[in-house]
Order: sequence, then structure tokens, then C-alpha cells
Amino acid sequence: MKKKPSRTASPGSPSERWPTVAVAGGEFERADEAAKYVFGQTRLRPKIALVLGSGLGAFADEFEDAVKIPYATIPHFPQSTAIGHAGKLVIGKVDGIPVAGMQGRVHLYEGYSPKEIVFPIRVFARMGVKALILTNAAGGIKREFTQGRLVVISDHINLQGANPLVGPNDERFGPRFSDMSYAYDRRFREMTVGEGNRMGLGVSEGVYAALSGPSFETPAEIRYLRGIGADLVGMSTVPEVITACHCGIRVLGISCVTNAAAGILDQPLKHEEVLETGERVKGQFISLLKAVLPGIAESIAAIGDSGVFGGVS
Repeated sequence: MKKKPSRTASPGSPSERWPTVAVAGGEFERADEAAKYVFGQTRLRPKIALVLGSGLGAFADEFEDAVKIPYATIPHFPQSTAIGHAGKLVIGKVDGIPVAGMQGRVHLYEGYSPKEIVFPIRVFARMGVKALILTNAAGGIKREFTQGRLVVISDHINLQGANPLVGPNDERFGPRFSDMSYAYDRRFREMTVGEGNRMGLGVSEGVYAALSGPSFETPAEIRYLRGIGADLVGMSTVPEVITACHCGIRVLGISCVTNAAAGILDQPLKHEEVLETGERVKGQFISLLKAVLPGIAESIAAIGDSGVFGGVS
């Protein structure tokens, strides 16, 4: 099927852009406003959303019938400043499946608050999204996780010193105390590992440790992380997973090991290496995502839309 050209929503003048700071009304109302804006740009109503990390945003360029919405035009949406993050929300189809794809995210190290970082996930909840695929670039702590390896996240360790659920809780999003026992959906993980191995990619599972950054970890910190059970390390993903669980959204996390963590190899770490590796393996990564999307769509369709969080009209 020939992909139709995408179109980009107009950003408007700077005075028409929306701030990322708090305004009148609560977080629920701001997320609702942003969701309605997004739905005003497209007729598609995706139930699956993807957050595409460093160097991986190219997947969204392949969406069919796509509309590209700059973050700057979406009410209250945070804007990416990190290299390799285009800062656009793309709504389109992958093999006929409607999806929403974030070309880049924001991080604690950019100066954003935890609540600002996870605001897009709140918007997805108001859009009626039922499944979230989070991708990232990670450092490999486990020695088998060599450069270019794709790893399904089985669990995480939050060492960022922050939690996006701190503060007053809005029950319309989720409960005060959110269960994290099964943060990464077991069915999605099994499906992804199976598809990856069928494709000959050697996909396995690992535990992801999140630190705030922006500096890379020291060799001593990596030895500590290995000692507490971490296989991968990065600077993202965990706040979004916590928020998705709070909203009742099922999660799949996939890391691309773009470099060995500090002290594994006798060489300095460079962000250029992260981007170069992401570019080298993006074809495999995109193939894996395309392979698992039908199964995820079938899985959430079987549950139906009887959950608490419906879409906006």
C-alpha cells in the first residue's frame, strides 16, 4: 500500500502558542483541552500510542494518512529540546492500525518538572489510548547487552529522585496509590520477545534503571546499579510508565542499547554514539514495532472500551 503524504499542522504565531506552565484549571482539564485539540486535527482515534526516543523518531515518518502536529501548537504540551527529538506528535496508521507517535519526549535534565514530563501521557489517557509503547536509548550494564541490542524492559528501578504522582491526586486519572507489580504488560513482553526472536534479532528482557542525567554515570555508579539488579540505564521512560499505570494504560517498553555503560569498555561515552547506533539499528527496531502492533491491537480490542478512561468527544 502506497503511503499517503503527511501534512503538518500550522504552529501559528508565537503569541498563539500554549505555555507548558500551570494555568487556570487542573491537570485533568488541561489534558482534556489538549486531547480535544489533537482530535480537531485528525479523524483518527488511535488506541495505541508510541513514545519514540533518541534517534528513533523516524518510525513516525512512515505512518500512512498522517498528520504531524508540532508540540508547540498543542495546548500546554512540553516542547523537546534534546538532540534527536523532533518535537512532533504524528497521528496516522501502521498497516491500517491507527496510532499516535511522539517524535521525541522531554526529560528531567531539560529542566521540566515530573508533571510536565508526563503530561503527554495524561493527554493520551483523555484520548482513549489503551496501550503505550515506550522506546529509549540505553546504556548496557549487563555484558551480554552489547551495542545495537534491542531489549524488552521487564521492570524498572526509579533512581531519578522524583515521582510524577507526588502532590494532590485526581481520582479521574487513577487511584492515590497506584500498583506497579505488573508495570510492563506480561503479554506484550512475551509477544515482543517472541517476534524478535522469530526475526532473528536476539531480543531478550532486562531491568531498566532511570537516573536524572544529563551527565552519564560514573563507573562506580554502574557497579552499584549492577549490584542492585539493573541491566540497562537511561534518563527517561520511568515517569511515563508510572503515569500510564496510574491511568490504566498497558505498557510495553523497549530499549535500544546504544552504548556500553561507563566502565564496561575502556573508552569515554559520547552522545554522538547514541545517535549513530540508533540510526544503524532503526530498521530492525521499526520492523519489530510493526511486527508487534497487530498483536497489541488485537489484545486491547478483546478488552473493549469498558475501562474508566474514555476518549473526548
